[in-house]
Amino acid sequence: MTDFTMQKGDDGVAVITWDVPGKSMNVLSMEAAAALNGLIDDALGDDAVKGIVITSGKPDFAAGMDLNALAGMKDAGGAQGVFDGVMALHRLLRKIERAGMDPKTLKGGKPIAAALPGTALGIGLELPLATHRIFAANNPKARIGLPEIMVGIFPGAGGTTRLARKLGAMAAAPTLLEGKLYDPARAKANGLVDEVVDDPVAAAKEWVLKASNADLVKPWDQKGYKMPGGTPFHPAGFMTFLGAAAMVHGKTMGVYPAAKALLSAVYEGALVPFDTALKIEARWFTNVLMNPSSGNMIRSLFINKGALEKGANRPDVPDQTVRKVGILGAGMMGAGIAYVSALAGIEVVLIDSAQEAADRGKAHSEGLLDKGIARKKVTEEKKAEVLARITATTDYGALEGCDLIVEAVFEDPKVKAEVTARAETVIPEDAIFATNTSTLPISDLAKASQRPEQFIGIHFFSPVDKMALVEIIRGKQTGERAVAKALDFVRQIRKTPIVVNDARFFYANRCIIPYINEGVRMVAEGVNPTLIENAARMVGMPLGPLQLIDETSIDLGVKIAKATKAAMGDAYPDSSVDEVIFSLADQGRMGRKAKAGFYAYDEAGKRDGLWSGLGQRFPRADEQPELTEVQQRLMFIQALEAVRALEQGVLTDIREGDVGAILGWGFAPWTGGPFGWLDILGAERAVALADHLAETHGERFAPPALLREMAEKGESFYGRFGTRAKKAA
Repeated sequence: MTDFTMQKGDDGVAVITWDVPGKSMNVLSMEAAAALNGLIDDALGDDAVKGIVITSGKPDFAAGMDLNALAGMKDAGGAQGVFDGVMALHRLLRKIERAGMDPKTLKGGKPIAAALPGTALGIGLELPLATHRIFAANNPKARIGLPEIMVGIFPGAGGTTRLARKLGAMAAAPTLLEGKLYDPARAKANGLVDEVVDDPVAAAKEWVLKASNADLVKPWDQKGYKMPGGTPFHPAGFMTFLGAAAMVHGKTMGVYPAAKALLSAVYEGALVPFDTALKIEARWFTNVLMNPSSGNMIRSLFINKGALEKGANRPDVPDQTVRKVGILGAGMMGAGIAYVSALAGIEVVLIDSAQEAADRGKAHSEGLLDKGIARKKVTEEKKAEVLARITATTDYGALEGCDLIVEAVFEDPKVKAEVTARAETVIPEDAIFATNTSTLPISDLAKASQRPEQFIGIHFFSPVDKMALVEIIRGKQTGERAVAKALDFVRQIRKTPIVVNDARFFYANRCIIPYINEGVRMVAEGVNPTLIENAARMVGMPLGPLQLIDETSIDLGVKIAKATKAAMGDAYPDSSVDEVIFSLADQGRMGRKAKAGFYAYDEAGKRDGLWSGLGQRFPRADEQPELTEVQQRLMFIQALEAVRALEQGVLTDIREGDVGAILGWGFAPWTGGPFGWLDILGAERAVALADHLAETHGERFAPPALLREMAEKGESFYGRFGTRAKKAA
């Protein structure tokens, strides 16, 4: 059975159906592309065939290119192999586009249409863009677009060149540079598809039988074609490209190679004939694919993320699908967990000590649904359905029948112990009890439970409805069924899980707290706060450390500092950090929620620049460090902690370390995560840089023994630990 099959109808229409065996979504391999090429030749050479319709045998059209095919090109022939493979795709799609027409008269071609039953992404849109008309099913759940930029590459099979020439650089920018996806109606409005119909195959057949020669010629193949919005040296086009370059650099800070390469391909391609532009696109795509950043982003944000979501590290126990969840605590976290659970179709019991608080927690879901209605993403019927699944109450008796409990009360061991004991008098014997905590050791909290093997940690990130990561924490006595239950629950609510072993701060917080502390420590040293914040953003962090502590609240930082100091005693390393944050807290500068922190805020709570009083309290040093030194401090303080987590067994899979870092706190996504970044540097160079930082700034930068050993052996993290990941995939 092949990926593409062709059926020639008595009406003269050849229907080519894409249906990859054994996969829920079509992806394109080079072997399949060759098969499609043969079918196109067959249909174009058959006088009985009047036109061609390309469609899918699945509910969706295609999810994109088989990334193993891209890896195969790279492994087999390096840059030349990638370029040759991409050019082979260009020749196939150009053959579809020209459809056998005479190159001079542009007549005699056969009409080719695409019929999209559902989602069409990446090559799944690039292929239709090469046809003469695109018919999409009236399927509101379908998503159409070119999301490649989100995983570190860009549309390299002609999508970049075709869309830019069809729409103009400015109109194509949201699809190409931001990876925006649209439902069929929006896709038509934005020029990505031509028709939205109930039966795309029937409509496509009807069209190909009526199409004229003029319907087949693309604008860029016609004499006198002018690019919408103008080319780079046209007055209007000059301003467009100038603005686009500034926008790209402003958003990427120069650390994401794909965005710059895409813009270069559009800019250079706009100055030459179409076929030359395709070669330029292929060269820039090759350049990006050979960049280690691209490979790391694909690995972490697509391959590894997908593997974790499919249960790569799930224990081998029967299905643990959650049917009814009890949530203890209707505050910000509990309300958020209730919303995502109800949205996923799970019955929810939301409990708080006061009915008013429980009702307020349910109202949080109503507010989010109302926003969805305002954006036309949610219907009134959907809102009523979701809210009907949430029971807000003070009655613990309502927990009867819950197969999962998620405790999300105040971060106080005594309070958590009280609600744990109270819930266990009601819930079924086999129910799993999960505590939502960001810092408290799970094994200690489990002491309040009569069933420690059924007790587990689930760390949600705020805001729950937006954050993709969920950190699952095994206590010392946590059993396999509890882990499976937590993983299945996370799958149901469409989040990405990582599983870590119990230790102070678990994984995410043990890495992000040092990042925040390093930024604050530099303030105490007299480093200009503007330099600190910009250095972080210029190395790819979404927020500088000072803005991040403002967002999470300075009083939370004070609380964590006090608890950590109590636990560590004389070994506590962050007194200089405390001097800064305690000083701000004493002045009531608690961060964004107080409209006063490291930053100043206006009455509406909008940031209004760094607080001027910071320089008076902590004067600037006469000599400021180099930008690269500040960046290295901020990056290494996180990455070295990730290595220690792996070394100490908190992390057991480097895929979880990289995916968790990017999704959990935004560790420079262009790197593919801390382990990916260290592999880009190379262990030997990483050790040398860390040793220098340790000598200059303290032992917190001392390379862990594992990293030093890898440097001595010439190893990489994915070279050494990637085998374990492959076996688990």
